[in-house]
Amino acid sequence: MSDTATHGRVDADGTVFVRLADGTEVSVGQYQAGTPLEGLAFYQRKYDDLKIEAELFLRRLKDGRGRPDGAKALISKLTSAVTTPNCVGDLTVFTSLAASIEAAAGERAEQLKAEREVARAAALQTRMDIAMRAEMLADSTAWKSTADSFKELLEEWQKAPHAERAAEQDLWKRFSAARNSFEKRRRAHFLQRDAERAESKAVRTGLVKEAQQLAQSTDWAATAKAFGALMARWKAAPRGRRQEDDALWEQFKAAQDAFFDARNADLEKRDEQHKGNLVIKEELLAQAQALLPVTDANIDAVKQALRGIAEKWEKAGHVPRADKDRLEGGLRKVEEAVRNHERDRWRRTNPEARDRAYGVVEQFRASLAKLDADIANATEARAKADLEKRRATTALLLEAAENAAKEYA
Repeated sequence: MSDTATHGRVDADGTVFVRLADGTEVSVGQYQAGTPLEGLAFYQRKYDDLKIEAELFLRRLKDGRGRPDGAKALISKLTSAVTTPNCVGDLTVFTSLAASIEAAAGERAEQLKAEREVARAAALQTRMDIAMRAEMLADSTAWKSTADSFKELLEEWQKAPHAERAAEQDLWKRFSAARNSFEKRRRAHFLQRDAERAESKAVRTGLVKEAQQLAQSTDWAATAKAFGALMARWKAAPRGRRQEDDALWEQFKAAQDAFFDARNADLEKRDEQHKGNLVIKEELLAQAQALLPVTDANIDAVKQALRGIAEKWEKAGHVPRADKDRLEGGLRKVEEAVRNHERDRWRRTNPEARDRAYGVVEQFRASLAKLDADIANATEARAKADLEKRRATTALLLEAAENAAKEYA
């Protein structure tokens, strides 16, 4: 509390004075409600209240908890208390407090400005990160998960602190462009899928109708081929809704199964009828196999006999399906053996090939003789060693050529 005797007094008529630093006195008001001491105490409390208010405001500015917004009004209040006193106390304190508050308020304003800049930069970075993540998702084809991600990014954007307005608007344009690009492609994709599903249903429905029409056919070979073509078209058709595709496939398969069940039943009946032909062809195959091996001496007789067997083979007719490949494969092996022997005999008796083979032998023999002469005449060890290597290679080639020529002997 201020010293009453030092800084003020009360006159006999109740007028209260404050004593200035230069010793002069200024009236601050009157007090008639009590004793002179109580009058001084009233105006002293006004001084102390203003001093405490100013000191607390200054302390909050310095420790970073206060804002400078009310500094101007408080400084005006302190200045007014000095120029037009209305309390009792050391008024020079108010002048000092006003100066300190003005300085602290300036520093606090700069500090808050820096903090706002940092906050705006952080806010801008947050929104930039959101925009960049959106742009990375713009070309995605993971439609469901990406749509959820864009929804989460939008919520992040709405909750993020605001940045500098122009920069924030530019980032919003980038975010919106990325989201709109994805949504446009997503809508186009699902429109296309709807069109493909409609096309799939139409195509597969048509294939089902074709299959049902073919199901009654008894032209087994042609119709089986037609069903193969239908299956290829079914696989090539665009995919539709799974439930619809499955239902149409059941209809398609039912028609296909009906045809092949009827065909298999008919072929089994024919197999029973062809068992007699099987006995005949088994005997003909045995006769053909007995003609082997083929030699130069018997090839003409074998060919003649094989022609007779082939004629009887054609007349014998069909055999059960399970035996067809085995029998025909056995007969083909005999025919191939005859053809292979004929090709080999022609090659061995071909005069041009024989002359070429013997010509090669003579060339290598001449080369070998020349190398022997060169070796005998060589005087340098290195040249002689090189000639001996060439002779060894030529000798191997001569041996191979002689073995090949023996086939024409």
